[in-house]
Amino acid sequence: MRQGRSGDRRPALRFLPVAVAVVLAATGFAIWATTGSGTLMTANSDAIPQALATTTMAAPSSPVSLVPASTIPPSSTSSTSPSTTVPPPATPKPVVNAPVAAVNAPAGSRTFTFVNRVDQTIWVAGWQQTATPALPASGWVLPAGQQVSVIVPDKWNGRFWGRTGCSFDSTGHGHCATGDCGGLFQCKGYGAIPATLAEYNLNAWQNMDFYDVSMVDGSNLPMFINLTKGATKDPISSTGCESAGCTTPVACPAELVVDGGAACSSPCAELGGDQYCCQGQWASRAACDPTKWQPEDYAAAVFKKAEPYAYSYVDDDATSTFTCTGECDYRITFGTTP
Repeated sequence: MRQGRSGDRRPALRFLPVAVAVVLAATGFAIWATTGSGTLMTANSDAIPQALATTTMAAPSSPVSLVPASTIPPSSTSSTSPSTTVPPPATPKPVVNAPVAAVNAPAGSRTFTFVNRVDQTIWVAGWQQTATPALPASGWVLPAGQQVSVIVPDKWNGRFWGRTGCSFDSTGHGHCATGDCGGLFQCKGYGAIPATLAEYNLNAWQNMDFYDVSMVDGSNLPMFINLTKGATKDPISSTGCESAGCTTPVACPAELVVDGGAACSSPCAELGGDQYCCQGQWASRAACDPTKWQPEDYAAAVFKKAEPYAYSYVDDDATSTFTCTGECDYRITFGTTP
């Protein structure tokens, strides 16, 4: 996928028309963005309608901590010295997910299941590229150790992400420390970056789903995606691993740490410049090469190192775009490999 350039801490956009060329030429494709409406469900609700989800509510908790760089094996591509990294508390051990009732999607829709394997409540958010088809809701509460399944319309084109450190009143207004949606529990626009994204375009070119995990705009939570239904073999193991490695915490250098240590921003958003943002003379795919970034290849040293299958910069298509056929269902896990 080819992400738009953004240095203003708003999420960049990617656009689908290049999808066909991407599949045929192994370049990049696009999805995204926002608008729609949904039924209000607040963090104080006792339950979520069964047609949308099954979960247990919990009170807000503190933002996730980034792991100290010293706990991650050094990367041969990184030139960041230990003195430039922030050593916040270690990421908590994963929690065991409690079983919940299955949610069966009606014809013409899919089941997406979100799993929380970190030790804090996550407020899941979703939004779409176009007004239709729209999600029936765009915000859900996901306590630690729980999972929530939602119905997603077929041909949906959009993104999901997790919000942390949230507090909402009975009207659904409030604020989140990371991934905030304009102060609304039910999102009606982009989430604030940095946030780790699960991006989808369902039944797109030749009835294939296109999907990916993106950290192009930074990361606030570890995330990996699995297939739970469909005709395609899952490229990612149930524990978040592939041949290139497993899902590990982001070791964020000091210059990219934001939101009180709760998130790691992109070099484009935090440091700016045409090179990090792949614009100007660095806009072409040939020139948008993080191995030539100065002084640091943050794509490899920070983001790709943590999640080898995820987008780490705007043109990171070759190892980060996945497809599925056969009306696929998905599981999105917030957490690292056990």
